[in-house]
Amino acid sequence: MKTKKLLALVLALALVMGLALTGCGGGGGGDVGDGDTYKIGMVTPLTGNVSVYGIAVKNAAVMAMEEINAAGGINGKMVEFVIMDDKGDSAEGVSAFNKLISDGVSVILGPVISGVTGAVTSIANSEQIVMLTPTSTADNITTESDYVFRSCFKDSYQGYMGAKFLAENGYKKAAALYCAGDAYSKGLRDAFVAAAPEFGIEVVVDEASSSMDDTDFTTQATKIAAAGADCLFAAYYYNAAGPYIIPQARAAGFTGAVMGPDGFDGIIPDYVTGNMEDYNNVFFTNHYSTEEEKAIVQDFIKNYREKYNETPNALAALGYDGAYMLFQAIGKAGTTDAPAVKAALDYMEFEGVTGTFVLDETGTPAKSVAITELYADDQGGVSQKFNKTQD
Repeated sequence: MKTKKLLALVLALALVMGLALTGCGGGGGGDVGDGDTYKIGMVTPLTGNVSVYGIAVKNAAVMAMEEINAAGGINGKMVEFVIMDDKGDSAEGVSAFNKLISDGVSVILGPVISGVTGAVTSIANSEQIVMLTPTSTADNITTESDYVFRSCFKDSYQGYMGAKFLAENGYKKAAALYCAGDAYSKGLRDAFVAAAPEFGIEVVVDEASSSMDDTDFTTQATKIAAAGADCLFAAYYYNAAGPYIIPQARAAGFTGAVMGPDGFDGIIPDYVTGNMEDYNNVFFTNHYSTEEEKAIVQDFIKNYREKYNETPNALAALGYDGAYMLFQAIGKAGTTDAPAVKAALDYMEFEGVTGTFVLDETGTPAKSVAITELYADDQGGVSQKFNKTQD
């Protein structure tokens, strides 16, 4: 995109978000930098099993930063992300978080997965550090600290919407598969199992694995197929669902629908294996659709493709929105001082790529769910498409 078009886009975004991109400097006791820069921490998995998520969030946030800086910054000051790799590990996340705090950072984007975010929430609370996680959906993430916010919906919401979608499509007997020791997975399962009876769905089998890194689900898959379930709610990430859970369930004789959470985003193109037909009738709750026609969505997709030569997934969209939410809050506060930024985030009204919303009393947005569908395509692979907006 040419520079003039880029600047026009950012200025339009700024007007929507209420940012003052030019003017006298904000400053404040929490500002970190050389006097002309707002430094924001970022904790995200750039390596490890969920690096697909972390890299997407990082790429989108950096793109947002470059857009804002190209348009003059926030209140005349440039923005800089200080990026730490948590490797998708809680201990690494705590270490990265503490390092940013020791360096004087008071506003942090991330972490990305609920397990890591949950490990640092108490630190954000005790140290009064503003933390905005773009993608951590566990319900309790934002209820344990007034300083924690997010740009994604929460697990109980997508578990509920997953059950509602299956019921509306005629499914009556569900299997649930989850990891008992993972907050994200168990929270999703709990929400789905609680919602299923409301929609006339009977949970006929409820199976757990010991780890999110498990690769052998044949025992659980055999029980699911034998129970006569016509749908499966699998509360896992793409790296388990794509190459293991889905094909192993099909191999065991399960032919029904597979419903997953936002963690399924990332299955294609690198996490499919075997018979591509196995991936038909697979759905998942998602945060946005690339088929959305709004200009803010299509401009984001176009710019991301031009910069990174790939289509942005939902995690990228959430990272982009999360970055702009922080920019908007810092612009309003005129500082990165945490109490002032927190006050600007409280009940924030925001229009972004993943929707228009207001943050509730827990710092969580209420917005629609985009149901995404996988299917075996004509090129011998697996593609995905928008199925419907679930309200």
